[in-house]
Amino acid sequence: MNKISAEDSVIRLLEMIGEDPQREGLLETPKRFSKALQFLTKGYKQDPQELMKTFDVGNYDQIILLKDIELYSMCEHHMLPFIGRAHVGYIPGKKVIGISKIARIVDIFARRLQIQERLTDQITQCLWNGLAPVGVACVIEAHHLCMRMRGVSKQNSTMTTSSLKGIFLEDSSKGIAARREFMGLIK
Repeated sequence: MNKISAEDSVIRLLEMIGEDPQREGLLETPKRFSKALQFLTKGYKQDPQELMKTFDVGNYDQIILLKDIELYSMCEHHMLPFIGRAHVGYIPGKKVIGISKIARIVDIFARRLQIQERLTDQITQCLWNGLAPVGVACVIEAHHLCMRMRGVSKQNSTMTTSSLKGIFLEDSSKGIAARREFMGLIK
């Protein structure tokens, strides 16, 4: 990001809304905003596949779940935050990944301009491609400030999205049981 042009853009935005960018409280705002935006969108500069260091699973063939992973993202439509939690689980094939890597994968995709639906699918697709598991599932529950601060102004709405792959999508008795177990574990 070109810091000079980013800071100039913030100055123009301040002027557009009727503020004085030379006012004492706003003198450093363009620099701070530029730095904050770089942090909030740092996922563009990170490759989640670099985190895919795997380990042999041994004989483990049950669900591995990391739930309540806090996430902070920005809606690509209004560039306002959405805040929530992700629940990510998988049934390993031959490999597992360290649990901290799951949280980092969530962060990498969340730290981009997003829609929640795509974010949910990017997480499962990354694990699906990197681990070749029997199944992978992600559910995200989030509060969107574009719904709370503007527009319909609904303060208590929560958006829930899911992405299921592999056995979690199957209509077989094993698939139904796996999906039911995953959904029960995240409650």
